[in-house]
Amino acid sequence: MAINGCCEATNPDLIGVVAPAGADLASATPLDRRTALKSILGLAGVMWVSACGPKPQGEATRLRLAFCGQLLCVVPYEVARARGHFAAQGFDIELVYTRGGNAAMQALVGGAVEYAGTSFDVALQAAANGAAIRRFASTGRLPLFALAVSPQKADAIKTVKDLEGTTVGISGLGNADHALLLYMLDQAGADASKVSFAAIGTNLFDVLRIGQVDAAMLQEPALTLIAAAGGRELVNFMEIEQSRAQLGGPYEFMGVSVRAAERDARLPEMRRVAQALANGLSDTRSIPVDEIMAALPDALLAGSDAAQLKQIIERYRLSLYPENTTMDLDSVRRVVRAQEIADLLKPGAVDLDALLDTAATGS
Repeated sequence: MAINGCCEATNPDLIGVVAPAGADLASATPLDRRTALKSILGLAGVMWVSACGPKPQGEATRLRLAFCGQLLCVVPYEVARARGHFAAQGFDIELVYTRGGNAAMQALVGGAVEYAGTSFDVALQAAANGAAIRRFASTGRLPLFALAVSPQKADAIKTVKDLEGTTVGISGLGNADHALLLYMLDQAGADASKVSFAAIGTNLFDVLRIGQVDAAMLQEPALTLIAAAGGRELVNFMEIEQSRAQLGGPYEFMGVSVRAAERDARLPEMRRVAQALANGLSDTRSIPVDEIMAALPDALLAGSDAAQLKQIIERYRLSLYPENTTMDLDSVRRVVRAQEIADLLKPGAVDLDALLDTAATGS
């Protein structure tokens, strides 16, 4: 069973995802896109390869790292590339944007790329379905969701327990936002059977704004916009303190996997990849936001509100991005428990000792 993660749940039409220069994705049919892009990696859903930025001196190892095109997921990767951290580790890196984490994982399992960055939800489901992968580095410790209340209910819904008897909008049953919401209700002692879930798809903001649902799971910038429209945050999982209060701590999100069969041969390389990403995380947490924006491809920012995006990155970067790439087992277990509560994963279906590989980060 493939779980829809962050990107799949909110951006199925690739809005804001980088495309090759000159490509007319708006007029292309899905078949046209797949046919044109098969020559890149032999996989539908791959949208762009970033090979620009500083080049390593002398002989360099060429690597392809695929990940979903959600902007807040890719920030540390692009920062690491633009600021020369991959090059300093001897890599000529290609960052491959895909149609969400499932496509990135398919690229890895199918041998089209050496590494894949996905949400941990996706890695768990891949492992549960028999994919031989090892997850070895973390680049995101919180999910990119918040639970917001409609303007019409802003004064009535003030706690998670208040959701009983209400209708909450989600992207789809079984999606990452639905699993997270069920986990939060469980942690808060709320009765999920008393909550109605409305599977709405991607346009949750407008439905919440006009009050067709009482609350909804949103991402940015929809969260900022609903607050401006008179709604309110109930729980913002992108804030580390709120995640600790509601979930008990971080909730493993973005990270990198490798094919298990290649793990032993690649371990020295994996350590260098993890170090490059650790340096990128450090920069993402500390450098001026203008420098982060400069590291992002122009096409990725096309059509966005640059000032608003800068505010979003500044607000969340210390929460979303960990200090290093070491995986936290308690954080991992929260995701496992969320999927079990949502009946997306049977207890014991995944051997975490086999899936998680801490040797690359020294943990």
